Amino acid sequence: MQKPKEKKIIKSLRNKFRLVVMNDDTFEVKFSMILSPLNVYTWGSIIVLVVVFITSILIAFTPVREVIPGYADVQTKQMATYALIRADSLQEKARMELQYAENIRAILQGRGPVAKDSVSQSGEPISINDIENRPSKQDSLLRQRIESEDQYNLHFNSDGGATSSISKMFFFTPLKGIVSSSFSLKEQHFGVDIIAPENEAIKSTLNGTVTLATWTSETGHVIQVQHENNLISIYKHNSVLFKKVGDKVKAGEAIAIIGESGELSSGPHLHLELWHNGTPVDPQDFIVF
Repeated sequence: MQKPKEKKIIKSLRNKFRLVVMNDDTFEVKFSMILSPLNVYTWGSIIVLVVVFITSILIAFTPVREVIPGYADVQTKQMATYALIRADSLQEKARMELQYAENIRAILQGRGPVAKDSVSQSGEPISINDIENRPSKQDSLLRQRIESEDQYNLHFNSDGGATSSISKMFFFTPLKGIVSSSFSLKEQHFGVDIIAPENEAIKSTLNGTVTLATWTSETGHVIQVQHENNLISIYKHNSVLFKKVGDKVKAGEAIAIIGESGELSSGPHLHLELWHNGTPVDPQDFIVF
């Protein structure tokens, strides 16, 4: 059963009022409407909900949201996401570069390199000294056998000339190409022929001094470089020579251009010879073309 106070409130909400718009001079009624507080509250709520709904639609699906502070357009969000991904990639690359530099420094100092995943699950870095890296028994036996076999193993060519003194030298590849004719003492072919495209530069295989830069009818433009350990490299059939007698050259420095000069040439190629202690040696034993 409703209380008298509640009845009074409901009755006041249902009380009807007339809203009249009239001319103040003539008292002519221009507009009139019968209203009650309940109707006013109801229609007011509906209007507010409609306005909120329309505003939400405009913000969600139209560019109007871009003028509202705090809202960014789709392109800006995409750029921000891309920038975040790039920053993460650059951070990872910087970490890898730093680790690479640390490994190089460790190797130069005689220490072992740090492993890539040298971080424990607790996040604390693992010291390289804490990592056990002991070779197995089989590995130790294999190393001893290989070392004992190579201890007195000298490399000799077919003429019996020892080349162990130059076997540990690092030879720069004079020309990248295809070997068309290999070294052969039997056929008196004291070098290798390398085929490569025209206008390719020919580089010195080692540091040295130019002792010959000339032209002959058989081999065309020839350049010869004297290296340490009584080693000589000869480059034949060139089209152009860049160096003259007495010039100092470094390994990998261009000294000529490939050609087909000379009567013994049938196309653009390099004839390379290596002579050690006055004996020809096979360049393919020391150089990868």
